[in-house]
Amino acid sequence: MKEFTINRNDAGQRVDKFLTKAVPLLPQALLYKSIRLKRIKCNGKRCEISTRLCEGDRLTLYLNDEFFAEQPAQNRFLFAPSSLQILYEDENILLVDKRPGLLVHEDDTNQADTLINRILHYLYQKGEYRPEQENSFTPSLCNRIDRNTGGIVIAAKNAQALRILNQKLKDRELQKLYLCIVHGRMPKQEDTLKGFLRKDSRTNTVQIFDHPINEGRTILTKYRVLGQQGRFSLLEVDLLTGRTHQIRAHLASVGHPLLGDTKYGHQRDNAGTGYKFQALYSYRLIFHFTTDAGILSYLDGKSFTVPEVWFRTEFLNGTLR
Repeated sequence: MKEFTINRNDAGQRVDKFLTKAVPLLPQALLYKSIRLKRIKCNGKRCEISTRLCEGDRLTLYLNDEFFAEQPAQNRFLFAPSSLQILYEDENILLVDKRPGLLVHEDDTNQADTLINRILHYLYQKGEYRPEQENSFTPSLCNRIDRNTGGIVIAAKNAQALRILNQKLKDRELQKLYLCIVHGRMPKQEDTLKGFLRKDSRTNTVQIFDHPINEGRTILTKYRVLGQQGRFSLLEVDLLTGRTHQIRAHLASVGHPLLGDTKYGHQRDNAGTGYKFQALYSYRLIFHFTTDAGILSYLDGKSFTVPEVWFRTEFLNGTLR
């Protein structure tokens, strides 16, 4: 037998969703069967798969001990540095300025030094995250950006903030603005580009078409020219749709690849510039809620801007060649 007391970060979840995370050794089929046979009870009474858990509820599982075998504490985040460039922090969220070259999550190389691991280590040191006290929640990132792109990444410190932010991002109630440098001069001072994007998961690249295609997804990329220096232009970009590599691929498809981008641009164009990463930065975040934001209502109308973007300074100083 095993009993869980539902805490703040567990509350609001369906029974089956909670147990999938809290008891990873329990097969899904047996989980559902145990609920039907009343081997899993909430507050001593029968529960349904769809039962929503409340803080303080007691969930009792009358199951074999083998499913509750103690798992060795991983805590891989302790192998990552705890240093972060924090743009904003409160009791619910953390806004971090991720620098180019840092992974947001671990990949198949199993590198421990990732943005999320740094955040977990930082919160652990502050005493705001204790893995042994959590049944089903880990502080999580709400958005992600490519390894070689820099900029603002949002982390939720609790489950309620995570659910709200995920919904707000889905409903486009958060606006993310990007800075980038492209090759050439844009034909218009500002414009909204439309295209159709198809992803190739084998090569981790995308293709952009100017007409609808099979398995293609509509993309809209709004840009505004902030400055022009020689053969380069500095743009502010508003992603009206958010697809994989959208800014890089879309601008390259109209003849203006990003400076430093060899995946969608050409090495010969970047030769001599010294840029190892694409000149792209998620530099501004604006909260404009149109629906209830619960515990995050205080963020409505706030905006956050990265004060120093490495390539913008070089561009404005006229030292870019």
